[in-house]
Amino acid sequence: MHPQASGREAADASAEAAAAALATGSAELLGQVLGQLPVGVGLLDPDLRWQYVNPAFVLATGLSQAELVGRPLAGTPQAAAAHTLRLVLADGRPREAAAGGPRARYKRLELAGRPAGLIAVLLEDARPEDRGRHDLEQARARLAMLHAAAGRIGTTLDIDTTCTELAEFTVPGLADLTTVDVLPPGSAERDGGTVLGLPRLRRTAVACAPELRPHLDALTRPGGTVRHREGSAAARSLATGRPVAANLLTDAGLAAPAADAGDLAAYRAAGIDSLLVVPLTARGRLAGVLSLARLRGSSLGFTEDDITLVEDLAGRAAVSIDNARRYAHSQDIALELQRALLAEPGNPHPNLELASRYLASGTTSVVGGDWYETVRLPFGRTLLVIGDVMGHGVEAAVDMSNYRSMLRYVAAMDLPPHRILRQLDTLVSEDETARPATCLLALADPGRGRWTFSSAGHLPPALIVAGEPTELVTVPTGPPLGTGFGGYEQATRDLLPEQVLLLYTDGLVERRGEDIDASLARLAGLRLPATGALPGLLDALLGELAPRAAEDDIALLAARVRRR
Repeated sequence: MHPQASGREAADASAEAAAAALATGSAELLGQVLGQLPVGVGLLDPDLRWQYVNPAFVLATGLSQAELVGRPLAGTPQAAAAHTLRLVLADGRPREAAAGGPRARYKRLELAGRPAGLIAVLLEDARPEDRGRHDLEQARARLAMLHAAAGRIGTTLDIDTTCTELAEFTVPGLADLTTVDVLPPGSAERDGGTVLGLPRLRRTAVACAPELRPHLDALTRPGGTVRHREGSAAARSLATGRPVAANLLTDAGLAAPAADAGDLAAYRAAGIDSLLVVPLTARGRLAGVLSLARLRGSSLGFTEDDITLVEDLAGRAAVSIDNARRYAHSQDIALELQRALLAEPGNPHPNLELASRYLASGTTSVVGGDWYETVRLPFGRTLLVIGDVMGHGVEAAVDMSNYRSMLRYVAAMDLPPHRILRQLDTLVSEDETARPATCLLALADPGRGRWTFSSAGHLPPALIVAGEPTELVTVPTGPPLGTGFGGYEQATRDLLPEQVLLLYTDGLVERRGEDIDASLARLAGLRLPATGALPGLLDALLGELAPRAAEDDIALLAARVRRR
């Protein structure tokens, strides 16, 4: 027989013996009965004050009679089991806990049909070496689970994915139903990772045992919002920043944990028995709550060991959720900055018609460093610019803004395009924190009928004429800006009224694993509508070349001389 099973049988037999002795009202008889038992036994009154411990209990725990008898549980090493003991008193259901010593089984004692206290029966051998072996095994099992969690929870910087990973990891090993509710950004918080009031949370993830699937909609409202009512287990956890375990056997116990009145009936129908709610707290900030529920009869309820383990899991997951939230916030900032910079391409001369497009990557939420600009110059000329800062995120967006500002400053000197690039390269290379960037300049001079191009590591411009294949203009390509190498040259082409000039970033043509020459050949093979509205031309271009899930951002700038 399994040693734990025999220990539970001994615990039940000891409880029966204690109940019989209590019924006589003789403390002497109680001492004689329990004192002869080979297993450790202790008695507590309904107020959780130690009333008696037998010699085997003293030997197993290493505590003296004076350190226990007459003292409240809160003042002894077993204080961590207080919540479990209160549940046993409330519903009469035996439970096990390991707190302040060997694992014990707690049963309610009754006299005349009323609770008279608790009996604690140790389930483990009294020998210190056996207790140490058990503790070591428990610690190893806990570390193994945490190690497994580290590889399965927080694999991305996406909040929903992380919450789903957390929920699925806990079912069925720790719970029959798990929900993860996340606080909306900007929720009012107190110091110490608690929340003010009763905020609406977003039910981000749900996992459940197969037998709970018919009740899933009523229990979880996956993907929706939930406001846990005052006094519920989740509301208490949000308010205190501490785990809350609840007993769901009685109506009073059921009503308190339920998020709202509708959940009460759903809990009953599903047969949920025990509930554990743990706050998701990281870096002193509350991200939400993790709720685990168990079906009636599936376990002995949540033990102190369970609570400790789930707290560790929740803490690790909360860090990943917080990282994802910080990342999303930084991306929002970068996106707003990028949108502000790309809202309108400068202020060209009226003799030039312009259109632009920006298409974010379809495979990631990371903001890229693609940008475009136009600068109005004397004598009816306009400088068109497109560039791509290396990297992604806020830093790339900030560098993009800096490049744009420096470009305007240098372009105001009215230098030829290759000298503008040379000045930009010098300025950027002096800043060790700046990211390199590719850049292509196209100077439109309708008065002279000429385009002048210069490139810093950028893909060539394209000229589009109605009914003809797209032409890629050969431009000498210098190194990207910020390298400090210089060496930029320029090329000229006739500027014709029927032409459309297209500047673009690499996301339009490049494909993973494909040679860049093949990518450019695909663009050169297109015949595009050069005589219609420029926005329509760009839409047609994106329809031909832009994949549904672009791997990189795409920026486009098209220009055409207005007919007089």
